[in-house]
Amino acid sequence: MSFSVLSPAARLRDLRPDWISDPKVWRTEVLAGLVVALALIPEAISFSIIAGVDPAIGLFASFTMAVTISVVGGRRAMISAATGAVALVIGPLNREHGFGYLVAAVVLAGVIQIVLGALGVAKLMRFVPRSVMVGFVNSLAILIFMAQVPEMHDVPWPVYPLIIGGLALMVFFPKITKVIPAPLVSIVVLTAITVAAGIAVPTVGDKGELPSSLPVPGLPDVPFTMDTLTTVAPYAFAMALVGLMESLMTAKLVDDITDTHSSKTRESIGQGIANIVTGFFGGMGGCAMIGQTMINVKVSGARTRLSTFLAGSLLMVLCIVFGPVVSDIPMAALVAVMVMVCFATFDWHSIAPKTLKRMPVGEITVMVVTVACVVATSNLAIGVVVGSVTAMVIFARRVAHLADVTAVTDPDGTTVVYSLTGALFFASSNDLVSRFDYAGDPDRVVIDLTAAHIWDASSVAALDAIETRYEQRGKTVEIIGLNDPSANLHSKLTGELTSH
Repeated sequence: MSFSVLSPAARLRDLRPDWISDPKVWRTEVLAGLVVALALIPEAISFSIIAGVDPAIGLFASFTMAVTISVVGGRRAMISAATGAVALVIGPLNREHGFGYLVAAVVLAGVIQIVLGALGVAKLMRFVPRSVMVGFVNSLAILIFMAQVPEMHDVPWPVYPLIIGGLALMVFFPKITKVIPAPLVSIVVLTAITVAAGIAVPTVGDKGELPSSLPVPGLPDVPFTMDTLTTVAPYAFAMALVGLMESLMTAKLVDDITDTHSSKTRESIGQGIANIVTGFFGGMGGCAMIGQTMINVKVSGARTRLSTFLAGSLLMVLCIVFGPVVSDIPMAALVAVMVMVCFATFDWHSIAPKTLKRMPVGEITVMVVTVACVVATSNLAIGVVVGSVTAMVIFARRVAHLADVTAVTDPDGTTVVYSLTGALFFASSNDLVSRFDYAGDPDRVVIDLTAAHIWDASSVAALDAIETRYEQRGKTVEIIGLNDPSANLHSKLTGELTSH
């Protein structure tokens, strides 16, 4: 048997990212980053308006978030930038106290995200069931589409054929070649048509003035006092939670799409670092953007950190160097891209009649509740929380019904054996006490828990109550068949849960 030892140079080559040595990957990543950068511009400007800040603030945030997270994030090819969810959270702070307090909240939110990430908040993702994830994806697609509706309302009539043409290009162009992303082709073609023909339609430039220079780092313009901390802390904490939830959900979605694993803890900490950097550069903060991530990963086929880095870098290049050209891009082109993202994102299989017939009612209910909450509140985090809680309640009810009690009396009539089966916890043990015949049973009672498991204090308290009722009638109770975890919990809590 022979072993080959790699030289240091060979080991270094193995550690290099794919895009360095593969021209095809390089091309895909660069073009994907360019498409995302173009799509980020109107989005960032719109979110700036929601937060009540200058459009340049949102663009700066998208630049610093994307570039920073491409290095420190845990999910390759995911796009982080200024988002509507964050804008909604910190917008009131800006309006009531000023921009300096907004920046301070962004920095503090980043610190909180780092702490939460280090404490393992990412592990909570395992408690998000698949039905909530499907509802999250479908509601996201609905929200993305709803965000495009204003761009299609009360606009010149040429907007509609432009949108239809853009969609047609994205559907049929990949059948010719996939070398160039179809969304980029659609944007270039529609821009060329509107400029050459002089068609008057809303453009990116109508959304706001693009920045002409790079952001400059600095400290938040606020007094560093306890009053400032108490003012910004609630907004920072809310921003940290919303940002982490959206980022972790997006990372999980990209994991599923690409069939790869990502470090959620690193992503949580990375989001915090990116927000701190963004705050010190005067940005409005942000988190993962699922719409732009879908453009990057699902539509354009990007898979590496290069596309994320270029999305942020090219965003500034487009604004500063090619500002006049970018300003001429018709909004119809970007609307067409986002509508295509909606169709690609929505899980159509989840609402197919064949799927709905086979799916348990509880699973469908959770999905519908998640979608309804997200659409009603325009907040993905609220939908995920409500959907997860609904799923837990339905699961608890379902498991509780599996617990059962059967009684067998010895032929001599001196002993009765009660066999308990299933999971014993608060939902299944509440009516456990009423399942025993205290007056009619013989003097010796055996409770067999071989086929059961004790999960919480409620079950131990129920068993104590059963023993007490029998003892009041002069009868003895013996509990047998406890597995090791159940025995440990029972021995630790029995007799300690009621006051004497």
